[in-house]
Amino acid sequence: MDILTRSLIQLFAKRRKALEHIPSKADDIQQEQLRSLLHKARRTEWGRKFDFKSIHNYREFAQRIPLQSYDTLKPYIMKMINGEKNILWPGRVKWFAKSSGTTNDKSKFIPMTSEIRAAQYKGAFDSVVTYLQHNPKSHLFSRKSLILGGSHNLSPINHKAHCGDLSAVLIQKLNPLTAIVRVPGKNICLMDDWEKKIEAVVAQTWNKNVCCISGIPSWMLALIKELLRKTGRQYLTDVWPKLEVYFHGGISFEPYRELYHSLIPSPSMHYVETYNASEGFFGIQTDLASTSLLLMPDYGIFYEFIPLAELDEQNTPALTIEDVEINKNYAIVITTSGGLWRYLLGDTIRFTSVFPHKFVITGRTKHFINAFGEELMVDNADRAISQTCRQTGARVKEYTAAPLFMLDRGKGLHQWLIEFEQLPSASIAQFADLLDKSLQQLNSDYEAKRFKEISLMPLQITVAPEGTFYNWLRQKGRLGGQHKIPRLSNSRLFIDELLAISREMKS
Repeated sequence: MDILTRSLIQLFAKRRKALEHIPSKADDIQQEQLRSLLHKARRTEWGRKFDFKSIHNYREFAQRIPLQSYDTLKPYIMKMINGEKNILWPGRVKWFAKSSGTTNDKSKFIPMTSEIRAAQYKGAFDSVVTYLQHNPKSHLFSRKSLILGGSHNLSPINHKAHCGDLSAVLIQKLNPLTAIVRVPGKNICLMDDWEKKIEAVVAQTWNKNVCCISGIPSWMLALIKELLRKTGRQYLTDVWPKLEVYFHGGISFEPYRELYHSLIPSPSMHYVETYNASEGFFGIQTDLASTSLLLMPDYGIFYEFIPLAELDEQNTPALTIEDVEINKNYAIVITTSGGLWRYLLGDTIRFTSVFPHKFVITGRTKHFINAFGEELMVDNADRAISQTCRQTGARVKEYTAAPLFMLDRGKGLHQWLIEFEQLPSASIAQFADLLDKSLQQLNSDYEAKRFKEISLMPLQITVAPEGTFYNWLRQKGRLGGQHKIPRLSNSRLFIDELLAISREMKS
């Protein structure tokens, strides 16, 4: 470890010790978080509506406040955008993170209170603390760190409120001292035009001593490709020889893992996952040897969990962190210091352990395939793709899948559209067979429906031309930022649009 990093790490010692004790106290911390949130918001419009002053425990909280979606909270958020104060959270909120999600084109404006921004920075800080603990020879603070943020600049919603991608809001509010180690400059980070932004990032950073990169894997990959094209190099470590860590999040890293390893063939490279969104910062990877994330209970968020199989049932009770079980899929419900009360986040997770509460992200509540009772989750698909790539030497850039009904046979199959960075050494038919076998191994429901093709025939793969998914995102105005490819869907809307682009590119 260099002198500067060694000096700065002393500042992290107190938090590092606190992190060691958090897992055993998670339930107590969560109950204190709930009490604090209710107390702080007791005089808001929302707090008066539900009489927060008379809520004394979680049972009363859950009974009194129904589950919320963005649409049910939207009237209150619009009041906040229009400058009204003390609505969902004390005071007046001036900053909002703009998020379109993956299910529709309608923008969401998530309140970015000072408390939520502080929690986002705290999560990033804790990720660095745990990384340095596992990598004592790091030179993180004596070299440059590249942050690839969103593609939407901060813009006024009206004269009382501003919005932008989560990363744009956070970069705008970063401590100026971070500019000492951070590249590119803020003016480039906040550029609106994604393609011009990539060019500008490459021009400003190709000759810098970068040791750390952070951003969403799919968009970071676009930067890496342009960087290698511009410099004529084969590997990212040819451009940045001292590269040591990639902090990633936003989407699963599994489908990209082999591709990144091929571009960064360094045994000393580390990959650290974080789980944050516009709504809050939720988890960090505390063990570099495990892909499970630690749920962070002290970031101004109170968590509840609904078994995914029961999500659509009326009056389904939620569980607190004390009552969850391992190896079950849960939909996450959050109450936050950003004014989101019992808000269905839309993400699903599966706990791999409790106390410490470690988990993996399994997908979205609306992004799975269950057309034939197979209950295929994104986590299954990502892991199966990764496993099949290792078996065949393939590298997958993007993919999506949806059911295809064979009405004449009374059955169906899963149709996959895959854009390869490198085609498999085997044939596509062999890749499809191995992928199908991996899915059966990972998902017993899928395996049961595939048994003797009771209701599910072998999956079908269509190879997409290079640039298919990029062109789809460009047509949707979703380049950069937190925009993601919908991996799985019961609907054929996404895959049919992508197939149309694929056919057009082939013709």
